[in-house]
Amino acid sequence: MFRSEYADVPPVDLPIHDAVLARAAEFGDTPALIDGTDGTTLTYEQVDRFHRRVAAGLAEAGVRKGDVLALHSPNTIAFPTAFYAATRAGASVTTVHPLATAEEFAKQLTDCAARWIVTVSPLLETARRAAELAGGVEEIFVCDSAPGHRSLIDMLASTAPEPVVDIDPAEDVAALPYSSGTTGVPKGVMLTHRQIATNLAQLQPSITAGPGDRILAVLPFFHIYGLTALMNAPLRQGATVVVLPRFDLETFLAAIQNHRITGLYVAPPIVLALAKHPLIAEYDLSSLKHVVSAAAPLDASLAAACSQRLGLPPVGQAYGMTELSPGTHVVPLDAMDDAPPGTVGKLLAGTEMRIVSLDDPGKDLGPGESGEILIRGPQVMKGYLGRPDATAAMIDQDGWLHTGDVGHVDRDGWLFVVDRVKELIKYKGFQVAPAELEALLLAHPGIADAAVVGVYDEDGNEVPHAFVVRRPTAPGLTDGEVMTHVAERVAPYKRVRAVTFVDGVPRAASGKILRRELRTAHEEPS
Repeated sequence: MFRSEYADVPPVDLPIHDAVLARAAEFGDTPALIDGTDGTTLTYEQVDRFHRRVAAGLAEAGVRKGDVLALHSPNTIAFPTAFYAATRAGASVTTVHPLATAEEFAKQLTDCAARWIVTVSPLLETARRAAELAGGVEEIFVCDSAPGHRSLIDMLASTAPEPVVDIDPAEDVAALPYSSGTTGVPKGVMLTHRQIATNLAQLQPSITAGPGDRILAVLPFFHIYGLTALMNAPLRQGATVVVLPRFDLETFLAAIQNHRITGLYVAPPIVLALAKHPLIAEYDLSSLKHVVSAAAPLDASLAAACSQRLGLPPVGQAYGMTELSPGTHVVPLDAMDDAPPGTVGKLLAGTEMRIVSLDDPGKDLGPGESGEILIRGPQVMKGYLGRPDATAAMIDQDGWLHTGDVGHVDRDGWLFVVDRVKELIKYKGFQVAPAELEALLLAHPGIADAAVVGVYDEDGNEVPHAFVVRRPTAPGLTDGEVMTHVAERVAPYKRVRAVTFVDGVPRAASGKILRRELRTAHEEPS
């Protein structure tokens, strides 16, 4: 068993809004959130006051403890206010991908029995359609303004009393992001107030921040990585978060230059751009002190190329998953020069890890030996919503969460992730479940069988590649028709990017798709 070299941290038994904003009065007029496109700024005092007023407005509208509120929005400076207001009113927040189709959104609403939606006016039609499909949604609020819908802006003038809700941080769910785990369709991950807040305390010794630090939030807040690294963690420590709604390289670089960004928390595709894109030379990025990459594997040579080009310490990495609130490992900011290339870091405070044999899961392995990574600690999720069997398959009776990732540890405690047991595809950090795409493909009248695996494109992104068996009645089915069929039914990041027609899908006797055979066939030269 491997244990963190950091001292344990006591559980943080606070509601997440209090855990993050406890020092808001101390930080006062310090900018908390800045809109990276138009410069609109909210101070710590305003974020604290605004979220309390919006909480009062939500409570007045009927939001109660135990309700689920769906937060459906790109990154805006209103997102944190909406999140903390909902939790203060007693709700659990399920975060929704802003590019989700109405059908995908409706599945999530139905699965978690959400009663409320907070969205933005450009996404209102999708939210309305999703609410109609799901049923059970009492009201749709907007962060900005839209005819016929109550606005969070209007709630700032609410004179209703601030809700006083008895929250049990150890049991009550604060966030309900959806994750596919190691396999299958997306499931609601129950993260309690204590789990999220304690993970922030676990991260603090390694990822320090404070007034004067400026973090650029371009990765989405709806994703647990963005929610933690770009929203909760910096706001807990008094840093300033500059918010961008989406990644556009020129806008991103201009924001670093104009807002004097000191820290970047990104995914590998952004590291690739920083390392190789010619536009980098046209901007002053000298304010940057560090770059940390997570959400997907980062090639060591690419990390080195990025740091060399920017004149920074080596790009640090971090490791975790939604089911782990999300962090378990990180390269500490003060150890970036010492960390071996390719490592995802050392164990966070209070975290334990085992590396177990893939052939004999009961056998623990030592330094230098690769096996499945198991994690135990206060950040392990409460479970999957309404899926006790899936929870039991993920977390064993001794509390060890089986990540489905394969890795090894060196003698100094640095973890290297080398492969995945799990079938999940990670496209630019977003999770794509092959089972979901395969179900859509099999619904096509011209497809007899199908399998989807992740392959790497020329830019180093893992993309969904479909292997399709045509029905005898559809000999002329084209790859374009297959890709269009899927694209019309899923969010853009889930689209199938390549199609290979095959005579049959390789399967084990159990019926399980032998994805490794498909990947091998794809990689072999024809």
